[in-house]
Amino acid sequence: MSSVTVTLIGKPGCHLCDDAREVIRTVIAALPADAPGVEVEERSILDDPELHERYVEDIPVVLIDGRQHTYWRVDPTRLRIALLEEER
Repeated sequence: MSSVTVTLIGKPGCHLCDDAREVIRTVIAALPADAPGVEVEERSILDDPELHERYVEDIPVVLIDGRQHTYWRVDPTRLRIALLEEER
């Protein structure tokens, strides 16, 4: 069984990042029991100059297996569909 990696790129004190984190957590918790695992990692633009340069105007940014899924606001339905498709 494979796993999917969801990366949340943001920074401390970002309310949209907090919202995105909660949507990600809720969507993953509601995935079917037989779905492969989802790993979640967070990266801060304050810790990485390259991420800062690339995403400073777009945070939060959500990547799925390294590919950009969305930025600013995370739509739970769209994220769920993407995770289930990625897990096949």
